[in-house]
Amino acid sequence: MSKRRSLVILNGKIVAKLAEEQLSERVKAIHHRTQRTPLLVTIQVGDDPASTTYVNMKARACERVGMRSQQIHFSDINGLTTRDIIRKIIELNENEDVDGILLQHPVPASINERACFNSIDISKDVDGVTTMGFGLLSMGMSAYAAATPAGIMALLEHYNIALEGKHAVVVGRSPILGKPMAAMLLNKNATVTVCHSKTQNLSTLVKQADIVVGAVGKPHFIKDAWLKDGAVIVDAGYHPELKTGDIELASIKERAFAYTPVPGGVGPMTIMMLIQQTVSAAEKK
Repeated sequence: MSKRRSLVILNGKIVAKLAEEQLSERVKAIHHRTQRTPLLVTIQVGDDPASTTYVNMKARACERVGMRSQQIHFSDINGLTTRDIIRKIIELNENEDVDGILLQHPVPASINERACFNSIDISKDVDGVTTMGFGLLSMGMSAYAAATPAGIMALLEHYNIALEGKHAVVVGRSPILGKPMAAMLLNKNATVTVCHSKTQNLSTLVKQADIVVGAVGKPHFIKDAWLKDGAVIVDAGYHPELKTGDIELASIKERAFAYTPVPGGVGPMTIMMLIQQTVSAAEKK
């Protein structure tokens, strides 16, 4: 009887920590050359508790690598308009001391998030949210990538997960996760199917996938029975109240080739990629 091969755990915490050590050295080098330290500015609109947690996590990551961070918080949204947010973003665009700008997603429904995203200067779009950045990326050109899918790609690369010629199924089509994820996989010569909550025969399509990316934002939406033996399972969802992701993993740990734990898989890579792209923006100056 052949011995079962070891399951590969795609540990984002370990990979992010290794990357942060390298980023710390790059930040020191920037300061040595220019006598300045990279600065990331985050903008939070409203008082969503999850957003507050994420903003604080990003500030701590900046601190770990020796970067500066600044938080702008519009806590009172009464009378706040899209124009108000855009005015602040333009001010940051024009501030030469600012290297990266992040508008924390989501914003209240009264604010046009897409218009705010697109007002970020592409040279400071370190979260990869602008329409222009996505267009350049889709064409295989240089741009800062959406942080979560870029983090996923870095994680897969670290663990030498083969992508070329593989069938990848991305479940989710959001403009800052599902769609750029599909584009990045295509750029690496994977064959990509994009599904979503309205897709017919979803279980059949997922069953064909060598690589499954769960990015639909619904807990346990993708059932473990749908997953093919030997597949690579990437769960980009996180639901803190349940401490679970978008993919049911009850038995897949016995059948998968590799999988991302939740938490500790994709999340740390998202923040790491945001910091990395801010450092890159500072280096380009």
